Amino acid sequence: MIGLPPFACRPPEAFAGRPVSLATRHGKERLLARPFRHGLDLSLVLATGFDTDLLGTFSGERPRPADALETCRRKAEAGMDDTGLDLGLASEGSFGSHPALPWMTVGTEWLTFVDRREGLLIAESLVATRINFDRRRVSPQDDIQDWLDRVGFPSHALIASPHAGDGDGGSPGTPLIKGLRTHAALAEAQGRCARASSDGSVWLETDMRAHCNPTRRLAIRSLAFRLVRRIARPCPACGAPGWGRCDVRVGLPCSWCGHPTERLLAEVWGCVACAHRQERPRPDGRLTADPGDCPRCNP
Repeated sequence: MIGLPPFACRPPEAFAGRPVSLATRHGKERLLARPFRHGLDLSLVLATGFDTDLLGTFSGERPRPADALETCRRKAEAGMDDTGLDLGLASEGSFGSHPALPWMTVGTEWLTFVDRREGLLIAESLVATRINFDRRRVSPQDDIQDWLDRVGFPSHALIASPHAGDGDGGSPGTPLIKGLRTHAALAEAQGRCARASSDGSVWLETDMRAHCNPTRRLAIRSLAFRLVRRIARPCPACGAPGWGRCDVRVGLPCSWCGHPTERLLAEVWGCVACAHRQERPRPDGRLTADPGDCPRCNP
């Protein structure tokens, strides 16, 4: 064994048979258990004593104290504290404008795997363009069937809250009704919120919690397989699990003038345990950017 790197064993062998805590209130164990069992021989243990809503809610009644990646790490750590295990897993998501295409709304999913015994944190993300995230202010007389169809109701649940007159979803003590899955429940919630509203109108928004949103569940499951593949990929320098993309470099040259743009030029892959880094060309092999993305040709 002399001369072997500190993580000389294959990562799946290193984790085989070890239980991993999962902090969730929204049924994510049904999405994550199979990829981790088949890919790494890991069994999930629910951290039932920790309320993940303490770290923020999608509906905004409890703000998130940190960004999605840091929140994900805190969830994993809290789950390990609850279960007493030294492996932890957590999921977090956020929704907003695409970083490069601000007119497009996307969902960004994070999964974080923590190994306290080895001092490792392995995180992976996925930008989902197929989402149903939306919010709409409605009045009792409005015909909203087209909007309901577009957001996938009733297979995708909704949230209702009174309009407060200032653009938010209400104030403390006003109704906030989640998990609406039937037309009858929606109508009742709209009536209740309209009565509590300053002008009779109601905010309706998509319920983005995983157990209420099948489209989001597909993204989380896809990300689970991506993270499993990353955990099973050893660093070429030290053998630690988790070798994968850790950064990007922008500057893809314009096809007309050669000026650097903000488009992706290369990926930076790295190790979570040592300082080893490698730069790789963008996966699609593209060598130039469209002139429309060039600050010189299209100022």
